[in-house]
Amino acid sequence: MLKGSYVALVTPFKNNEIDYLALENLIKFQLENYTDGILLCGTTGEAPALAGDEKESLIRFAMKKIDKKVPVMVGTGSNNLHHTISMTLKAKKLGADYALVITPYYNKPTQKGLYNYFKAVAEKCSDVSIVIYNVPGRTGVNISAETTIKLANDFENIVGIKEASGNLDQITEIVMNTSENFSVMSGEDSLNLPIMSCGANGAISVTANIFPKEVHDLIYLASNGNFNSALSYHQYLYKMNKILFIETNPIPVKESLAMMKKINREFRPPMCEMTDDNLKKLENVLKEYKLI
Repeated sequence: MLKGSYVALVTPFKNNEIDYLALENLIKFQLENYTDGILLCGTTGEAPALAGDEKESLIRFAMKKIDKKVPVMVGTGSNNLHHTISMTLKAKKLGADYALVITPYYNKPTQKGLYNYFKAVAEKCSDVSIVIYNVPGRTGVNISAETTIKLANDFENIVGIKEASGNLDQITEIVMNTSENFSVMSGEDSLNLPIMSCGANGAISVTANIFPKEVHDLIYLASNGNFNSALSYHQYLYKMNKILFIETNPIPVKESLAMMKKINREFRPPMCEMTDDNLKKLENVLKEYKLI
C-alpha cells in the first residue's frame, strides 16, 4: 500500500543537461536517510522542462541507482490524454511502481470531464497503479471529494491521491468515504501533520529534499498515533516548510541544495534564480538550521 514519506526529487542540471552524478548523490542521500519512496519527474523535478527522451533516460538511470530499495513513483500526467496514457504505460515498462497523474491544467475541465479523463487513463493503463495529483493552485481546477471518491471506488488501479488543495474538509471526506486500500498523501509540507491527523497515509514532500529523515520521522510517528512527538518535528520544520515556498517551487529548494553544495545552481526556463532579497532570506534560514 502507498504510504510513508516520499520525496519529490529535484532534477539537477549542469550545462543545460541532466547532471547524473548529482542525481546519483541525491538518490544516495535519500536512501541513507530513510525516505520511504522517491517521486521522479514531478513538479519539483521540473518535468515540464524535460524532453521525452530526457525523462526516459532519467527514469532508467534512477531506477538502476534506487535498485528496488524503495518504491518509485513517476509523474506521467499532462493536459493531453493520449500523451498521459503513453507516458504512464512507458513509466510502468521502465519499472515504476506508481504513476502520478495530475489533473489536466489549462483545459479547465468540469468534474464530469475530470472523471472521464481519469476513467480513460485507468482503463487504458489497467495494470498501472495510478495516483491522482490534485494541485489547484497550479492547474486552475480542483478535483472534488465526490469525484475522487467515485474514481477510487470505480477503479481498483486508482490507488491514491496526492492532495495539495489545502482543504482539510475535502481531505477528511475522501478518507472517510474510500476503502482502507486507497491512500491519501499530503502534497503540502506545511500541512503534513494536520493532513495526517485527518487520516492520511503519508506525504509526497518537497522539504524531504533537504530533511529526508525528519520528514520520514514525522510521518512515521503520526502514522502510529504518536502526534505529540510528531508535533515537535512539525514545529522544527516550520520555517523550512515556509521558506521553500517563498517563490515558485522548485526554485527555493534547488537554491537550497545549491548552497548545500549538492547540486549546481541551474534551472530551465521559465524557472530561474531567486531574487536577491529572497535569496538572502533563504540563506539566513539555512544558516539557522546549520545546513550551510
